[in-house]
Amino acid sequence: MIISASRRTDIPAFYSKWFMERIRKGYYVKVNPYNSKQKKVVSLLPKDVDAIVFWTKNPKPLMKEIHTLENIGYNFYFQFTLNDFPGAFEPTLPSLDSRVKVFQELSKRIGPKRVIWRYDPIIYSSVTPLSSIVNSFQQLASKLEGYTERVVISFVDMYGKTKNKFGKLEKEHGIEFYDLTAEHNQEKLLSLCTTLKDIASSSNLEIFTCAEKIDLDSVGIKHGACIDKGLLEEIFGLNLGLKKDTNQRSECLCVSSEEMGTYNTCKFNCTYCYAVQSEKSVYNTTKNHNWKSPLLIGELNNGEKFSEQLKLF
Repeated sequence: MIISASRRTDIPAFYSKWFMERIRKGYYVKVNPYNSKQKKVVSLLPKDVDAIVFWTKNPKPLMKEIHTLENIGYNFYFQFTLNDFPGAFEPTLPSLDSRVKVFQELSKRIGPKRVIWRYDPIIYSSVTPLSSIVNSFQQLASKLEGYTERVVISFVDMYGKTKNKFGKLEKEHGIEFYDLTAEHNQEKLLSLCTTLKDIASSSNLEIFTCAEKIDLDSVGIKHGACIDKGLLEEIFGLNLGLKKDTNQRSECLCVSSEEMGTYNTCKFNCTYCYAVQSEKSVYNTTKNHNWKSPLLIGELNNGEKFSEQLKLF
């Protein structure tokens, strides 16, 4: 079993205390985001967990627990998102220099193969023209050379939540956004990706896309997976009998996992995030967080019962 920590929020940045409490207790309770009455107890016992995959923009709060996790016997790697965006896109992130230093320090502790650089999403706009995307990627690649072995890119998805947030930026800051994946921008897209591939190669990085329909084989960029069966088996010597995660969209190549996070709980409030409705919704949701609870948000009801297969152990 793989634990996803998490596609829906930044557990290392904001909920590391809760996460380590769940590690100590040996389980957490997963809630169906579309039906809160459906709950599932998920084991975190080392014998039941093949690996943990962390998604984060700032793992610093969890880094003091790295040796504890390793000593217990957990396998894990990090998907570390590192972009250089205008403040309006990522309003509450630590400075870029501090995040680069954290990336480098994490890599020194656990090795470059276990820290994957996510340069995502790529946002084409009036304040992030193609030239600035290339320049940003180039500078970050040079700083991360030797600290990671692969980089993952994707292009911003215009979900309803994202469109609303971008619309607000357009009104307040006069920023225009362009769909780089649109057919009329195909030549620009291929030119950009060719350049990114060349930069990655010169920095000794493999480059992959994440959950993209676009075929970039012609420029040397292959489809990738965040929860990558091959990588997990290679790094940790596992033999995983896992299949594609059918709960993810068809373009996603990740294998099945147990999700640990909850929507509307990431306090970074990035404007392009699909997992957050608004800053207000995050505030209202996180008021119900208790680090001692087996649920990330909320508490178990008194006398709440689970089916036999979901019984607490």
